[in-house]
Amino acid sequence: MSFPLRSPKATVGGIVVFGRILDKIRLFASEGKLPEGYHFGPIEGARTFDDRVCRFLGVSFEALRQRTLEGGSDEDTLDWCFQTGRRPDAEQIEVWNTFMEKRGWRDSASAGLARQKEEAGLPHRNDIEVFFDLMDVEEGRMP
Repeated sequence: MSFPLRSPKATVGGIVVFGRILDKIRLFASEGKLPEGYHFGPIEGARTFDDRVCRFLGVSFEALRQRTLEGGSDEDTLDWCFQTGRRPDAEQIEVWNTFMEKRGWRDSASAGLARQKEEAGLPHRNDIEVFFDLMDVEEGRMP
C-alpha cells in the first residue's frame, strides 16, 4: 500500500504542498485515516505548511477545509481558492515553490529541521537537507 499523503513536491496547478493539504483534509474527515502524528491545520504560535499555503492563496484553512469536503477535483478546489482569495501569477508561484522546496536548508528553519530529524531517528542522514526531504523519507519515498 502506498502512503496516503502525496509528496509535498507534488503540484496542483503548479503549486507545491497544496495537494498534500487536500489529502490531509480528506483523511482527517474520514475518521482515523490521517496517520497518527500528523497535525491538521494551523497550530497556535507556529507557521505550518498548512498555514503557509492558505496565506499564500488568501483563504482561511477552515474555508479551504469546508470547500474541499464539498467535493470536486483538486483543480476545482484550487480554482475556488483563486476566486475566493488570490490568484498568484507564474512568477509568484515560482518564488513560492522555491521557498517551500528549500525550507530548512540554511535558513531560519534549519534548527527545526535538525530537531525533527533527530526525533525521527535520522540525524546522520545527510541526504535530508530540507523539510520536503524529511517528509518523503519518513513516508517511504526517496528524498
